[in-house]
Amino acid sequence: MLFDLDGTLLDSAPDMLATVNRMRAQRDRPPVAMEELRPHVSKGARAMSAAAFPDADLAERQDMVPEFLSIYREELGRHGGPFDDIAALLDALEADGVTWGVVTNKPEYLASEVLRALDWQFRCKVLIGGDSLAERKPHPLPLLHAARTLGVDPADCVYVGDDERDIEAARAAGMPSVVALWGYRLGDDLPQDWGGDVMVEQPGELLDPARWPRRAVHG
Repeated sequence: MLFDLDGTLLDSAPDMLATVNRMRAQRDRPPVAMEELRPHVSKGARAMSAAAFPDADLAERQDMVPEFLSIYREELGRHGGPFDDIAALLDALEADGVTWGVVTNKPEYLASEVLRALDWQFRCKVLIGGDSLAERKPHPLPLLHAARTLGVDPADCVYVGDDERDIEAARAAGMPSVVALWGYRLGDDLPQDWGGDVMVEQPGELLDPARWPRRAVHG
């Protein structure tokens, strides 16, 4: 089973909020509220910078990305943590002999720091970041490479993600997918239209293999 990171395994919105509010404070601007930022978290640093600074033009937002990543590295793990039931889910997968890994668009060095902070670095059997390969999600290459690293056919994996790009990547890779409805979505996102094989409301639902996509369970 492969997972997206932010919005799927990790509720990183509090760390992201601390990041953008430090950026705003440096510009003598008041803080933004969680509800303003949270829907953008799975879209990446550029999207969060745009949400935090809606009056900035495209070039200004692009210039903010290195600053965002630098500050986020300092705030990483200080405010957020795994979603409820994620720890129990990972324990149950391992107890059943299911190998798991992470495929994220977060830079690999930051994702590695997250795994170390959570003591997951040895439990996670493959980590693919947004800069690990020549392509990133929604391109299928990261998922195909993760499956190849694990020595399994993509059709025998399940990918769990909270963003349309996750489901698009899984479909292109021929990998069964699960839409994590507990994650971060914009108001006009329609996950039922993403083409995922299964939608689940809470991580605990995946403790029941009957909730996994049937083609992954039955081969």
